[in-house]
Amino acid sequence: MGMNAPAVADRRVSALGTNPRDSALGANPRDSAPGADPRDSASGEPALYAAYRNVRAFSEALAKPLSAEDCTVQSMPDASPTKWHLAHTTWFFETVLLNRNAEDYVPYDPAFAYLFNSYYEGLGPRHPRPQRGLLSRPALEEVMAYRAHVDLAIRRLILARGPEIAPLLELGLQHEQQHQELILTDIKHAFFSNPVMPAYTHGHSRHAEPAPARAFTAHDGGIVRVGHQGNGFAFDNESPAHEVLLRPFLLATRNVTCGEYLAFMEDGGYQRPEFWLSDGWAMIKAQGLDAPLYWINDGGTWSVFTLHGPEPLDPHRTLVNVSFFEAAAYAAWAGARLPTEFEWEAAAGARALPGEVWEWTRSSYDPYPGYKPFDGALAEYNGKFMSGQMVLRGGSRATPPGHIRSTYRNFFAPSTRWQFSGIRLAGDQ
Repeated sequence: MGMNAPAVADRRVSALGTNPRDSALGANPRDSAPGADPRDSASGEPALYAAYRNVRAFSEALAKPLSAEDCTVQSMPDASPTKWHLAHTTWFFETVLLNRNAEDYVPYDPAFAYLFNSYYEGLGPRHPRPQRGLLSRPALEEVMAYRAHVDLAIRRLILARGPEIAPLLELGLQHEQQHQELILTDIKHAFFSNPVMPAYTHGHSRHAEPAPARAFTAHDGGIVRVGHQGNGFAFDNESPAHEVLLRPFLLATRNVTCGEYLAFMEDGGYQRPEFWLSDGWAMIKAQGLDAPLYWINDGGTWSVFTLHGPEPLDPHRTLVNVSFFEAAAYAAWAGARLPTEFEWEAAAGARALPGEVWEWTRSSYDPYPGYKPFDGALAEYNGKFMSGQMVLRGGSRATPPGHIRSTYRNFFAPSTRWQFSGIRLAGDQ
């Protein structure tokens, strides 16, 4: 990705310069990281710091096309300003690593502990999430100075205690990669909310080739082992690995396209309650929904708002920005269903399925048998959200490649539409 023209809407670009399926450091927060820190072959710096520097630089590259005003706007309570993302990820490194491991570290500004905490109750009070857009101060320049202050302190800590802090450093990098995708989802919503609908990046989306005919791959089912197997990084919600029993099932070889979803709409999909779950039907009626988020109907001609701005609807492109409710309704209309997260993982095997969107599953976001959260303040990282959420699997064009793996469990409320989420159909044999 170039610094001046990010291309995330057209291709996945690694923030790490490594194999797209690898994690930033290849470390698991539950594991130790013994041995001397190797040097990066290109820079001669410790490899830990080179990985850290690359991820941090990628976040700043994502923000580079934006003005200071762009970086401050918050278009809805669920989204956050770019400036807040840049500061919050810095606060995470300061709080989790520096405050606990660097005895001589002096915080950049004690007020930032209140402004940029997200949801960690155990770390004290925090600024309300729906009001992050009111933070005109600190200015963007000061947030960037805050990042530089923390980056320098992290470099010193790596030089002094690199192997010892490697697991926590990896967690911080994976956390920042989560926010890199959120920078894009949130600014897309902000620009769509602007009457002039500005583009995040110049040019046009890559032309989509006609999708192959819909096909399904048969899977035998049986007893399969799912969850993180202990190689490389994993969040706490991916463990422990355990066995599940699956009936024989079918899984589509590709995602649903815009043209296929348009056929559902033209067949009265948003007017026919027989396809909808009760809460989904209530949602579309209360909000007057008749199309996916970012679809624009101009006298019967559809266009779609993208990171490139509004573009004519391409029927061959992968459908994106639908809720779980819309995904389940489409599946019912198509005579299919959504896969469970365990069917999805069993079909993916050692690699994530190829796709361009996070794929809704029919699985509620619950703890695995024997689940244990991270220790200390990090216990709040995932476990507290295991209620009222649905699991998504895979990854999207906005997901940093080092952040994709077959056991990754993304999760959102079933009404969520502003994420890069889509549909892969499943069925029973």
